[in-house]
Amino acid sequence: MTSPILLLGLTLGMRHGTDPDHLAAIDGLTRIRPRKMNGVYFALGHGIVVILLSVGIGELLAARLSFLGPWTLISIGAFNVWRLLRAHSHPLDAQRPIVAQPLLLGMLLAAGFETSSQLSALILAGQTNPWILGAAFSGGMVLVDGLDGFLAANTQRLARSGGRNARLASMTLGVLVVLFSFGLAGSELAGVELNRIALPLGLALFAAVLGIRVWARSDRPTDYVRPLAIEEG
Repeated sequence: MTSPILLLGLTLGMRHGTDPDHLAAIDGLTRIRPRKMNGVYFALGHGIVVILLSVGIGELLAARLSFLGPWTLISIGAFNVWRLLRAHSHPLDAQRPIVAQPLLLGMLLAAGFETSSQLSALILAGQTNPWILGAAFSGGMVLVDGLDGFLAANTQRLARSGGRNARLASMTLGVLVVLFSFGLAGSELAGVELNRIALPLGLALFAAVLGIRVWARSDRPTDYVRPLAIEEG
């Protein structure tokens, strides 16, 4: 029975990785700190809190930090508004504000946003080894969020290289990040329950983001000026 439960845990983790707050956070973070590993680090930070909750020792941590979740998204949205208004400025790698640390960001949002897939994994923890289940759940998130972070960084690289489509894609994604960051945070602060629409909303956003990124790669090679490297770590 353990293997099917672990497979379900992996699937729930992948489904959790498509939640709108994950996509908004990772895409917004990449516009501030354009690194290909952002999504992986975010998922690992998120997974640490899920594992602690599944083994029954993370409740105090989550209770103390839960209020920071929506305010973290608001901070991401605010930074991205600033970035949109300063479209030709360089990333903030040198300053690295707290909101731009993916591991910490993943932990804060795990404590602040408990969605149905995360809660389902915690329920399953009572039927198998919670450490292994938490690792399976985190692995699913790493797969989805890691891919999202890699593609987000690649889009930013193309945009900074001078591709017209990539620049338009980056701006469009920036607007989506701002709208979803403020919208999700506002809903959480207002006590509006979004679990029923989290899955279709997340999948729709994921499909839209993926489509925009594919379109961003359609520039001709002659459209580019000079490629700029994206940090790997």
